[in-house]
Order: sequence, then C-alpha cells, then structure tokens
Amino acid sequence: MYLNKAQIKDLCKELLDDFERVLSWQWDSGFNALVAEFSTDKQDEVRTVLERHLGFKWDSRSIRNAPEQIKIKSGDLGDLRDNQLLFTTDPEGNVLIFAAWWPWGNGEVISVRLASPSSAEQPPEAQGILSRIKCFFS
Repeated sequence: MYLNKAQIKDLCKELLDDFERVLSWQWDSGFNALVAEFSTDKQDEVRTVLERHLGFKWDSRSIRNAPEQIKIKSGDLGDLRDNQLLFTTDPEGNVLIFAAWWPWGNGEVISVRLASPSSAEQPPEAQGILSRIKCFFS
C-alpha cells in the first residue's frame, strides 16, 4: 500500500517547494502518486531537482543491479525502457520515496510520478506503481 496525498506532500515538502514555480502537481488516485507533466524544455531543471533530493537514479541498465528493496517496493523494474528513469531515496533508509520519469512517445512531454510505499513490506500480490504506469506508455 502506498502513502496518501497528504503523507506524500508532507514527506516531500522540500522537493515540492523546489518545484513550486516549475511544476504543477496533481493527485493521481489510480496510482496513489503525485503527477506532473512538463515540456521537454524543462527537463534539465526538473532532473537537477530530482537528483538533489532523490540521490539514487536507476535506468534500463542499472536497475538490474538495484537492491531488492527497490525492486520489491517499486514493482517489477527489470524492463525499464530507454529514457525511462527511476529516482529514489536511499534504499536502506527508513522511508523510500521514488519518482518515475517517463518521456511520452511524442518527444515533447515528460511525466513524473512521485510516490512512497507505506511500509517496508508489501504483499507479493501488490502491483507496484511503476508496473501499472508502464501500461500507459507501452
């Protein structure tokens, strides 16, 4: 189970404050995540903020070597596609926060979903947010 909107906003206050004039966040109840869409001309600025707050970055190659905590809490990430990224806090930390970076097929828009599992343990049948998001971009 993932944290709700208020909990994510509270945990990510500094990150969201850094995006105040850059991104407009909406709640995506289908994924229990905050979502922002932006044009590719903002990608460097957005990426810099994500890297500052979420110190770990995974791509289609590096995800294969990610700690199990990342794979378990974020769903099946073994098949991240080119240009898709996953930014996370320290997998060994008390709270995992992650941002899924998905460029759209049109090459003009990128969406970022910001979420956090509510606990270290998820039932095996729980489908991770990234697995559910992937269906929109396949």
